[in-house]
Amino acid sequence: MARINLLPWREAERRQRQRDFLGTTAAFLALAAVLALAVHVQAERMIDWQQGRNQFLQKEIAALDVKIKKIQDLETTKAKLLTRMGIIQQLQESRPEVVHLFDELVATVPDGVYLTRVEQTARSVIVEGQAQSNARVSSLMRNIEASSWLSSPTLLLIENKDQTGTGLSRFRMRFDQGKAESAAAGAAVAKATAAVPTKPSPMPKPK
Repeated sequence: MARINLLPWREAERRQRQRDFLGTTAAFLALAAVLALAVHVQAERMIDWQQGRNQFLQKEIAALDVKIKKIQDLETTKAKLLTRMGIIQQLQESRPEVVHLFDELVATVPDGVYLTRVEQTARSVIVEGQAQSNARVSSLMRNIEASSWLSSPTLLLIENKDQTGTGLSRFRMRFDQGKAESAAAGAAVAKATAAVPTKPSPMPKPK
């Protein structure tokens, strides 16, 4: 005898389709979750790698900063040493000029004039002293003008004997000093000129 299925086949088919849909959806959701997890893990790895790289760069930058600071300190020390060497060189070069200056002062100061102070600033010299009379001060100025190494005397102050109460006039004077090289060159030229032999005059013929 033939069997007849009396159950509604359409309802069964609908339920089967629903089960298939839910299974497919679950499979897609599971795949999406796996992909999202993989992407998250990869992103975390990339973040960790970048953070490690950043830390390495920060360490290298800190080491470079230390080296730069040392270089800057060395440059500062170098500049200070160069400055000191320049000052020492200037002192070495100015030593003959100081000696020459005092030699010129000894040669230009006339009798009756006494220097009490000498101050040098660059090429300018200020002297203070006492003199027996104003004429002696004028003589000093003339001697400075006539000097080949001193020039431009300017009288800054003069006090007469009556004002000082010491019997001597008090004065302050400023003048300029020339370069020692110029004076030495002039002396060398003068010496060379003096060493040139003059042509002898012809002897008179005997009559």
